[in-house]
Amino acid sequence: MSSPPIVVVGSFVQDLFFDTPSFPRPGQTVIGRFRTGPGGKGSNQAVAAARAGGTTAFVGALGFDAFADGAKEFLTAEGVQHHVTAKSEHATGTAAILVDATGQNQIVVALGANDAILPAELPAELIAGARIVVSQLEIFLPTALEALRIAKVGGATTILNPAPMRADFDPAMLELTDMLVPNETEFAALVNMMPRFGRSDFSEEELAALEPAALHAMCRRLGPGIVLVTLGARGCFLSLPDRCVTIPSVTGIKVVDTTGAGDAFVGAFAAGFVEFEGDAERAARFANAAAAISVTRPGTAPAVAKRSEIDAMLATMK
Repeated sequence: MSSPPIVVVGSFVQDLFFDTPSFPRPGQTVIGRFRTGPGGKGSNQAVAAARAGGTTAFVGALGFDAFADGAKEFLTAEGVQHHVTAKSEHATGTAAILVDATGQNQIVVALGANDAILPAELPAELIAGARIVVSQLEIFLPTALEALRIAKVGGATTILNPAPMRADFDPAMLELTDMLVPNETEFAALVNMMPRFGRSDFSEEELAALEPAALHAMCRRLGPGIVLVTLGARGCFLSLPDRCVTIPSVTGIKVVDTTGAGDAFVGAFAAGFVEFEGDAERAARFANAAAAISVTRPGTAPAVAKRSEIDAMLATMK
């Protein structure tokens, strides 16, 4: 089995969006507008990598339903190779996503088939032959762990996006991770669950107040050689073994929907890291532009930037 440079092991989820002026309070009903489209962290990241110029494969699981048929058609249309396990006893994953007038979101995910794919069902040859293997936490966790293990044994570079952060997260995954890409919430959760930090109350607010040197020191203690913390409207922070870089957010854009911005970042970063021969800073700036474009339009995978758009935005930032 010939492997593309980028293999993403993760979830497909059919996104069910509800746009509303404001989020409902407990017990409150608000009027909104419905839309739907393909999503899921794994699928989103695979599409983002492909649109950014990377030859990409997606590995995951689907149910036997209309959403599964649509998923395969969408991935094929995007030029993403797909290696999916069919789960007859499970529905394709779904997500209820509320988006308010500012573009912020609240999400509930029903993992469905994503939580039923087993480690033995992974295409080991495909994963081992890749240059970059990306995984997240939106599938059965032992399977995500096995994907990273297969990749490391095969000599691939591994990227872990620890999202959504879960109470059953296995810190052993960090030992198999070359590049860790958490957001602020996930970074704080990692600090609080790892005994080496001796903390249980580290917060996003405390993270935001850290000087770069202090944040860099914390990143170094997590374990992976490269740690890339996405900071939303504040851009991202790149921690390398010998230095750190703060990359500011793109200004002058209108935020419509932040859903999937992190996935757009991760996928574009993977594509950039391959194309730029391991230049993590250049790949991070490339991904930062891709994520900025994604928030200017609604949806997750459909909102992902194409390569020409990323190049055009980067040209305006020079």
